[in-house]
Amino acid sequence: MNSQDTSLETLQDIRRMMESSSRFISLSGLSGVSAGVFALAGAYTAHEWLGGYGYARGNYENESFHTLIWKLVFLAAAVLTLSVSFAFYFTWRKVKKNGVAMWGHTSKKLMINLLIPLIAGGLFVLGLLYQGEWFLVAPACLVFYGLALVNASKYTLTDIRYIGLLEIALGLVNIFFPDYSLYFWAIGFGVLHIIYGLIMWWKYDKTA
Repeated sequence: MNSQDTSLETLQDIRRMMESSSRFISLSGLSGVSAGVFALAGAYTAHEWLGGYGYARGNYENESFHTLIWKLVFLAAAVLTLSVSFAFYFTWRKVKKNGVAMWGHTSKKLMINLLIPLIAGGLFVLGLLYQGEWFLVAPACLVFYGLALVNASKYTLTDIRYIGLLEIALGLVNIFFPDYSLYFWAIGFGVLHIIYGLIMWWKYDKTA
């Protein structure tokens, strides 16, 4: 090995160390899989609850449907709580295995950049519900969640950016097909998470 090859290898090592110090790379692929499973279970439950109402923007100015809408909101909150809890557990387990700090400077930046679009999106969705525009809730969730992933991707695995872009695309298409919102929601939060989680597990966790 000549001096040029040695210098190149040294530069590559320095680059890898710099990237490792500036990115939180201990996210577990199993977090995505578990989130996707919970999302699909939630979508199935919502499908059963909707029953005869269907998914179209019909004349739903009756009390029972408004009650159903808020039941769906609480169902989504339950899915979110379970997904975050399991994501925290799997990430904590991977962090412990790798012997790195879970709550450091980089992870704080990651969390802040993730939460800004998520909080804005949550308030926007509450506004939609308050105005009775419930058929736009699913696309809004997908778009803001995708924006959150893209915004946070510069502080973690770059693969996060691609699923974020897919979530945004799904949400934008969903706007034009509100009758199928539950299916878009299931694909975005269920199927994509499972596929992404399995890919991440294969790339980063399996050989760790």
